[in-house]
Amino acid sequence: MKSHGISVGLHRYEGEFFIVLKAFGVLTHDDYKVLTPMLESFLAQSDAPNIRMLFDAREFEGWELHAAWDDFKIGLKHGSQFERIALLGSKAWQKWASKIGSWFISGEMRYFESESEAIAWLKSD
Repeated sequence: MKSHGISVGLHRYEGEFFIVLKAFGVLTHDDYKVLTPMLESFLAQSDAPNIRMLFDAREFEGWELHAAWDDFKIGLKHGSQFERIALLGSKAWQKWASKIGSWFISGEMRYFESESEAIAWLKSD
């Protein structure tokens, strides 16, 4: 059995705070049953109108169909709260996923293969 899941955190980089999601393996609907309430709780308590997020997908392999639908629903519901999402990846399909994902948020979403470049972009004005 392969491991899979998502870790969610709040990281500080030189005075700037970002949500950091790290996904690994193939995500399932059960993963989203746990993730969704955690993410929604954070977003409800955040006083920041425009949230910046680092999505580390370097070990991410994709979604089961139901989980992909769960992810889509989160994007539709909360997409207006994100100012920037940096997708940190290592696969060609992830670059395309970042372009498609940008359609569902009001801010910007970009793909990076370098963590330092992703963080620099998140910190920039």
